[in-house]
Amino acid sequence: MSASLSNIPSFDLKRNYARVENEIKDAIERVLASQHFIMGPEVAAFEEEAAKYLETSYAVSCASGTDALVLALMAEGVGPGDEVITTPFSFFATVSCITRCGATPVFVDVDPVTYNIKMDDALAAVTPRTKAVIPVHLFGQLCRLEEIAEDLKRRNVTLIEDCAQAFGAHRLADGKIVRAGGWGEYGCFSFFPTKNLGAYGDAGMVTCVAESARDELARLRVHGSATTYKHDVIGINSRMDALQAAILRVRLRHIETWVEDRREVARRYALLFAERGLLEAITIPVEDAGNRHTYHQYVVRAEKRDELMRFLAEKGIVTRVYYPLSLHLQPCFAYLGHKSGSMPVSERLTDEVLAFPVFPELTMEEQERVADAVAEFYRGVCR
Repeated sequence: MSASLSNIPSFDLKRNYARVENEIKDAIERVLASQHFIMGPEVAAFEEEAAKYLETSYAVSCASGTDALVLALMAEGVGPGDEVITTPFSFFATVSCITRCGATPVFVDVDPVTYNIKMDDALAAVTPRTKAVIPVHLFGQLCRLEEIAEDLKRRNVTLIEDCAQAFGAHRLADGKIVRAGGWGEYGCFSFFPTKNLGAYGDAGMVTCVAESARDELARLRVHGSATTYKHDVIGINSRMDALQAAILRVRLRHIETWVEDRREVARRYALLFAERGLLEAITIPVEDAGNRHTYHQYVVRAEKRDELMRFLAEKGIVTRVYYPLSLHLQPCFAYLGHKSGSMPVSERLTDEVLAFPVFPELTMEEQERVADAVAEFYRGVCR
């Protein structure tokens, strides 16, 4: 790498912090002055503001995105003997939350274009033991939930959206716009620092429609206690810190700008790769009709993926693979009996996908460097 060129990170939190530094410091100072650090007014205010933004009835904060999924399953009484249908092409927590509740994950392969779970196959996988379906709005693009939501309701199967990567995403379907977290009985969000709406530590949230679900989630997150020292059920400790809530309240005010910045980055990548004749060597993301893709990750499918990744690293360009091993083939899930080839699309994606740098502050010049390096690589391998 030339000494005059700096690395291009996959995500740069420092640049984003610079845009809101003063607001963040004011928010932190407000919490320090209050000396109220767990739950409390800041958390309640964030829950109200997030619910309003997401156009959902209720939002219940928690300690992480993983806990959000666990709490939703616990609230529905999911346990041993139950099946939960989900995708094999996702972060580990999507499935581990099912097994933590004692239920059995049932994998359904994904669409090769959107990388999201195939809706018709998910419906076909429903059995009398199916308690819930967890579709993942992967990389910031919503699933076509209008295709299954009503059928699941008729079959008394709970729809739990994994929205960890999709805060700010929405979909136009049947003449109305519905945001991530607004289709199912529950929507589960992660506020890990690199997410579109990220905290400065771990934090999460569950949205829900029913007041009874809100009350159950609120009870479960504090050891199953609705009244101090009285425990009606066995819950978990999953409370949000007031500091994280205050930070998230600041960042929520800017989320629309940052999502549009990400979408502009995606538009520039598409133009740059097309201009360099790269669209046969790499398959760029496709925004499904009706979707507002937030590009939490900008993931392409690339020929000679591993060689390209190493070449870009030599050029100071950081790329990542989401995900290198399909979940049905993870060693800890071997007891489910899946073999190589049982989820062919997911398995093929693990060999081809590559995430390029994407964040709101990524510059045109940096994107040109990425595109030029990709073009240089493929000129070399095709000679």
